[in-house]
Amino acid sequence: MIKFIGEYCVKVDDKGRIIIPAPFKSLFGKDEKAVFVVKKDIYANCLQMLTYQEWEKESEEVKQRLNFFNREHAQFWREYMRGRAIVEPDEKIGRISIPKNILSDIGVTKEVIFAGNNHKIEIWAKENYEREKMPQSEVISLTEKILG
Repeated sequence: MIKFIGEYCVKVDDKGRIIIPAPFKSLFGKDEKAVFVVKKDIYANCLQMLTYQEWEKESEEVKQRLNFFNREHAQFWREYMRGRAIVEPDEKIGRISIPKNILSDIGVTKEVIFAGNNHKIEIWAKENYEREKMPQSEVISLTEKILG
């Protein structure tokens, strides 16, 4: 399983294309095709970018918990699947095109932050990423609460 680590600031070109940072691209073998699923995060104003394999695993786990003859479960699944996109980096420079409506949902204008988050990559509008950083005292408190 690929583990994404690090934070990288990347410019968005006029057509809304973004180059995947080289350290992330290098995690894929030369003959391995990188295919990702991009989706809006449920709790934060960012996107999650998962390898297609990781997306299959996650969506199957969610689906197994649902009864599609239950109206609420069917509605949840519909919303869960809304606003997803499959993206493939071009072979030349590793550029991806994320639909503009998905990028605008998180406020992207000129720059994004790719933040490695182990099994996934978070994509943030640069301004939002800076704003969402927790103060160190809150990190310590949360660490003690969860891992204490």
